[in-house]
Amino acid sequence: MALQNVDVLVIGAGAAGLMCAINAGYRGRSVVVVDMGKKPGRKIIISGGGRCNFTNQNAEPENYLCKNPHFVKSALSRYSQYDFIDMVERHAVDYHHKTLGQLFCDNSAHDIVDMLLTECDWAGVQIHLQSEVHKVNQHHDGFIVTTNGKDYQCQSLVIAAGGLTMPKLGATPIGYKIAEQFGLTVLPTCAALVPFTLQDIDKQKFDGLSGISVDCEVSSKNGTSFRENILFTHRGLSGPAILQISSYWKAGEDLSINLLPELNLTEHLAHVRQESPQRALKTALSHILPKRLIERLYDANELPDKAINQLTHSEIAELEQYFHQWKIKPNGTEGYRTAEVTLGGVDTDELSSKTMESKKVPGLYFIGEVADVTGWLGGYNFQWAWSSGWAAGQVA
Repeated sequence: MALQNVDVLVIGAGAAGLMCAINAGYRGRSVVVVDMGKKPGRKIIISGGGRCNFTNQNAEPENYLCKNPHFVKSALSRYSQYDFIDMVERHAVDYHHKTLGQLFCDNSAHDIVDMLLTECDWAGVQIHLQSEVHKVNQHHDGFIVTTNGKDYQCQSLVIAAGGLTMPKLGATPIGYKIAEQFGLTVLPTCAALVPFTLQDIDKQKFDGLSGISVDCEVSSKNGTSFRENILFTHRGLSGPAILQISSYWKAGEDLSINLLPELNLTEHLAHVRQESPQRALKTALSHILPKRLIERLYDANELPDKAINQLTHSEIAELEQYFHQWKIKPNGTEGYRTAEVTLGGVDTDELSSKTMESKKVPGLYFIGEVADVTGWLGGYNFQWAWSSGWAAGQVA
């Protein structure tokens, strides 16, 4: 089979891989990107409901989970969200701001992919699709990579193969396997930014609530909290607050959910008692939380069937705790099928935080989701892809 000589070979035509290829190409390096899919940027295209939440104005190191929390600082500071926004504006991609610093395309996520492909074209980058990597070997002058279509000899090999999320898009463990082949540690992986499934008893209790959304503050056992909506689904719980806390949850732990973060229930019930002492508790609660949720809790005998003026002090205290610290123990998560990112991956202690290069194997780089860096929901993971891709592209 013909051997193509190239300075830089990037495995993965996603956000991080394309960003790295662009920057290496602009340095005059010959660059090839290989990807097993039919199209580049597949995860970009489906993200953000098809509009791509491409970064977050508030992206800071504290928005990332990593065994070494200092690892992300260099790349994020050297190529920030504002640098990527500059690129978006140079290409006249229309975008808008949403809550909590999120930036989305006005039209389509295809605008971001088209922008990256235009930059690749300008930088002289070749993209070879439907190229499945079969083998990687070290060579005295770099690496030889065997694919189903061609063999490549490269000085620098950049692994941007992503994690295990969304297997329907072709996710594979190839990046982790290459890391292990070259003696790098791969930390245990699991699905993150992912909905929860419920225990059977809770599933039955909340059957029929699918589609109901509640503004909550959700806390994990380690004290991390997120204030956004939760969403009841056919299988369990989803919504932004649930996806966020899933990155911090461990199997078997309870979640604590404040269903009324804007209101002190004891004070509210005292006010209702003054205004309408004979009002049913059920009616009063249905004014501050979705009626169907309250009906479900009554059907399950979770709440006293009394008028407000019949409630004892201890019952009010129990209601206060119930609604401000609602405890629920998930059965598990929906897994990689619906997760947005993979938690864990290539141990960052073995990578240069400045260049993403392996400390053990010169010329071997790991960028984006394949590394043990997981951002919050809201554009943070894309920003890590841009920042880590840029960092590797400066030297690969």
